[in-house]
Parts: sequence; structure tokens; C-alpha cells
Amino acid sequence: MNKKYHVLLSKDEVKRVREILHDEKTSKILRNRCNVLLLSDEAAGSPPTQEEIAVRCGVSAVTVYKVSKEYATLGLETCLRRRVHKTPPNPPIVTGEKEARIIALACSEPPEGYSRWTVRLLRDKVVELGIVESIGRETIRLTLKNTT
Repeated sequence: MNKKYHVLLSKDEVKRVREILHDEKTSKILRNRCNVLLLSDEAAGSPPTQEEIAVRCGVSAVTVYKVSKEYATLGLETCLRRRVHKTPPNPPIVTGEKEARIIALACSEPPEGYSRWTVRLLRDKVVELGIVESIGRETIRLTLKNTT
């Protein structure tokens, strides 16, 4: 099978990858990427297949393909750095006014028959009042925890 993306590491790049690989603070994901690059290096001889590399590194064949593609198209530094997204994958449910209304509700008198607000009571009341359509207990708890 013909490879679409080839990995040809220079001596400096191999040295850099090995430094990252042997650093104590390197994450497991980054170690896996370093191992994939070292095994995929065609400058060191004929590399194993992507499936063999995946088995030896304990990653999927897709990971091997993506690491090779990133190295070939974007370079070593981009391949070995963690990508930061501009926006989070899921926008927050509670922001600004909604957060203020939940906090105000938590500070108000609890319903009749209760001595204080519980997270479950707050969740039910927030949905009942229409502050949000649906919300989980954990979201309510974190909203209250983040405020003093």
C-alpha cells in the first residue's frame, strides 16, 4: 500500500522528539505521538506498516495516520503541541443573567416544608420558572460553588 504522508525526521528533530519522550512531565498522549513519529521515520530505514505501529504504540491506526499527516503538512512543532480551541465544544448553559437568577433563587426563602434549598429543589424550580429549559444537578452545583 502506498503511503500518502511520509515522515522523514532530521537528526535535530529526532533529538527533539527523544528529549520530549524522556521528559518526566510529558503526557501519555504526547509520548504516544513521539513513539509514532520515531517508528514512522523513513530516514531510519524501512518503517513498519501503520497497523504494526499502532499495535506497538498502543494507539489506533487512525492516530498513526493523523500524526503522520500533521507532521507532513504542518511540521514537527505543530504535530507535538496541544491544540487550543477558540470556543469550547459545548457552549455553557448558565451565563450572566441566568446565573444571577439561580443565585438569587438559592438565597431566597426555601419552599414550604423545607428548611433550605437543595440542589434538586433548585433544579426543579429553575426549570419550573423557565430560567432554562432543562438543567442538570451538577450544573446547578457548580454554578453555586463558583460564587462566594
